[in-house]
Amino acid sequence: MVILFKRIALLHIILVIIAFSFSGFNFITQVQSFGINYGQIGNNLPQPEKVLELLQSIRITKARIYDTNPQILTAFAHSGVELSVTIANDMLDVLMDPQQALQWVNTHIKPYVPATKITGIAVGNEVFTGDDTSLVTKLVPAIINVHGALVQLGLDQYIQVSTPSSLAVLASSYPPSAGCFQPELTAIMTQFLHFLSTTKSPFWINAYPYFAYKDAPNGISLDYVLFNPNAGMIDPYTKLRYDNMLYAQVDSVLFAMLRLGFNAIEVRVSETGWPSKGDQNEVGANAQNAATYGRNLLRRQYGNEGTPLRPKMRLEVYLFALFNEDMKPGPTSERNYGLYQPDLSMAYNVGLSGSVSTTSTSSTSSSTSTSTSTSTSTSTSAPTSTASISLTSSASRHHKVPKMGYQSLVYWMFVYLSAFQVLLRI
Repeated sequence: MVILFKRIALLHIILVIIAFSFSGFNFITQVQSFGINYGQIGNNLPQPEKVLELLQSIRITKARIYDTNPQILTAFAHSGVELSVTIANDMLDVLMDPQQALQWVNTHIKPYVPATKITGIAVGNEVFTGDDTSLVTKLVPAIINVHGALVQLGLDQYIQVSTPSSLAVLASSYPPSAGCFQPELTAIMTQFLHFLSTTKSPFWINAYPYFAYKDAPNGISLDYVLFNPNAGMIDPYTKLRYDNMLYAQVDSVLFAMLRLGFNAIEVRVSETGWPSKGDQNEVGANAQNAATYGRNLLRRQYGNEGTPLRPKMRLEVYLFALFNEDMKPGPTSERNYGLYQPDLSMAYNVGLSGSVSTTSTSSTSSSTSTSTSTSTSTSTSAPTSTASISLTSSASRHHKVPKMGYQSLVYWMFVYLSAFQVLLRI
């Protein structure tokens, strides 16, 4: 009888341990390294509360906005969604003054944290390669002052400060091992990288393989830029194999930083995407390619992939964009990058899932926020009553159990069988 009680007690302990081990076993995958850009240059976009509902329904927990819109910051409070906010380029001159930087943080950041999970501040956007070259020398001092203000307020451990750059900061990007910064940026880039290294902040890059393909469709494989199966390319110096252009672009930035003596800074993709519609001369801009690019990118994110140069460091990527924005200037493609139409119908399917009521979703006034990003976009699919994308798509069908989940399952089966053998010996 004593032996029987011992066996029952031990079995009970084993079952409790297994139950706890699977309590966090999530069968609906959430991609921790995947975010989305939430632009607001439109006069018909949903209210922030509806946008939050949409993000939660498609299980996206990271978003980037191009301002510090109080409506958005308030609506996202207590949601758990990580927000990166942006300081406009024309504010750099003001932020050269440390007191002005402190006032800015006190006004635009402090009132909303910690309720709203602000995790990043982008100081300007593509300043290094912008039309106003006078801003380049003001950028790093402004970044340092904003970070200094966060330090004074005890917020620096929660909020990183950086600035997104376009790939035009590189003088060479092919092959990736030849990556180097523009010679005229060497001095200021060294200062910037020193700041990133000291504060353990990421280098943000806006990388669009679409632009490379559009400019040379006969010389670049469409499968290579869309993450489809292809022969890829071998870097002749490192012998690393690249099966997609985005990873090659990221590694070219890593090599450029290495050339300046910085080897431990993380690179994150602050923008990437593909337009679902374009002008006649915008080769490849269609819904099918947009869906393929986004779906294949998401599949890579589900696998927590790194680049060939840093295979064990998962690449954090923000897709551009959440909505088509009808007030964006430029070619048709600029108004057609969004996953969704303003009425919350799908523009193209990348393999996420969500369903949000479309009742009363329009904003009462158009946003005045602006972005100096090189891309934005719209959609061509017919409107539907709900914004839904099937989770049975190829991007998620094979990943309903997280990658580590299989290892956990095997591990606890081993524990159970081992303990069962012990029971038999009692």
